[in-house]
Parts: sequence; structure tokens; C-alpha cells
Amino acid sequence: MHKIGFVGCGNMGRAMLSGVLSAGLCEPGDVVVSARTQKTLDAVHAEFGVDVASSNAEAAKAEMVILAVKPQMYESVIAEVAPTLSSEAIVVSIAPGKTLSWLSEKTGAKKIVRLMPNTPAAIGCGMTSVAYGDGLDEADQARVMAFVQSFGEGEVLSEHLFDAATAVAGCSPAYVYMFIEAMADAGVAEGLPRASAYRMAAAAVAGSARMVLETGQHPAALKDAVCSPAGTTIEGLRVLEEKGMRSAVIEGLLATVEKAKRL
Repeated sequence: MHKIGFVGCGNMGRAMLSGVLSAGLCEPGDVVVSARTQKTLDAVHAEFGVDVASSNAEAAKAEMVILAVKPQMYESVIAEVAPTLSSEAIVVSIAPGKTLSWLSEKTGAKKIVRLMPNTPAAIGCGMTSVAYGDGLDEADQARVMAFVQSFGEGEVLSEHLFDAATAVAGCSPAYVYMFIEAMADAGVAEGLPRASAYRMAAAAVAGSARMVLETGQHPAALKDAVCSPAGTTIEGLRVLEEKGMRSAVIEGLLATVEKAKRL
């Protein structure tokens, strides 16, 4: 029996798979993957050297089964894999909106976990929210957390907070990329080469994030430390506030939460 089975291997599945193998959590031969197309299976096998399955049901015979398909595909895929799940299998969902109780009912599995990873998992810098079902003992939970920490950090949460976590950590990389792109566009408008503008904007965001995490200071205090009286930074902040940046970010994340609730 394989240690890990990925049912589906799109962008998020590949990000997690890359992290797991890069961290040495298991060997390629310990992992089996299914996908909708043979082209994807061939590409995943060529890149990672993992075993490939001819069906989702075959991939679901593993000790830990990662349901890495789109939320709208969950019901049909679960119907396919449920009969082949081991009675002791840990079933891991990465879908927003699919509750532990729903997953338990549909899969019939005793051990259910919800994860909400993000794409920086591909480089070992993921931030993954974790909600354990009641059927997992301490050893099971430790195994899941080892899986999560192989591609970044994990935060155990009560399930009722999962939709909020989806917005703040799961979806937010897309919003950060948009911010980096906008900053780079401004630099290009003022004459910076595009490659330099992207590198500078991305490095500034990465360094700022580390300042929040490593200093423990409130983001507002760190912001104020950059703002000299009558200086350039405070002038830019004035315009960002005038244009509604803070409100736009909040409303965007709240819209993400509402969408997750409807899935």
C-alpha cells in the first residue's frame, strides 16, 4: 500500500507533492497519483517519479488520501473512491466549503481532515490551515502535521474559522501577486526595467512579511516606522487611503469568505 495517494494533481496537488518529496517525507515510490488526463499523469511521473494510477479509485487505496480536485467535482469523485478506501485511511480534503460532517457522510471514512493550503507550498513556504475530525488520534494528527510541515507551516483551527482562513491564507497569494504587479507597473511607468521592478517589488513584500513574523511588532507600528514626517512614504499612504486600498482589501477577502460558504 502506498503511503500517500493524490486523487487529482492540479496546481495545488503538485505544489503539495513537490513539497513532500523535497522535504524527504517519503520516497517517490511511496506516492501514487491519479489525474483526469494521461498527459497530466505522464508529466507528473516525469517530473517527480511517483507512481501513477489508472483510476481515482486505485489512487485512493493509500494510507493517506489527498482529495486534490476542484470542489465542484468532490461529490462525483468521492462516489468513485469511497468503496476502495481503507478503514484506517486518513482522508484529507483541500476543498473550501466542504465540512467535516459532509465529508464523513459522503466518504464513510472515520478519519477526516480539512486542509486549506496555498500555492507557496511548492517552494516549502506554504501556510496551511488544519481542522481535524474527531476520528483522528494523536498519532494520526502528528502524521498529518508532518505532511503539512513538509511544505511550510500549519495552523490548527476550529472548523468554523475555515472560511476566514481560506481568504486570509489560502486565496491571498493571488491578491499579493496583484499588489506586486501593481507596484512593478508603477516602477516601469517611472522608467525601471520590468525585470528589476518585479524583483524589487517582490523582495520588498517578502522582507516586509518577515519583519511582521520575526519582530512580533504590530503591522501599524512597522508602517509608522517607515513614515518620516512630511516624507514620501506618508504621502503615498495618504493617496492609498484616499483611493480605498484598505477597504478594498477587506471587502475582497469578505467576498472570498461568502463564496466559500456557498460552495
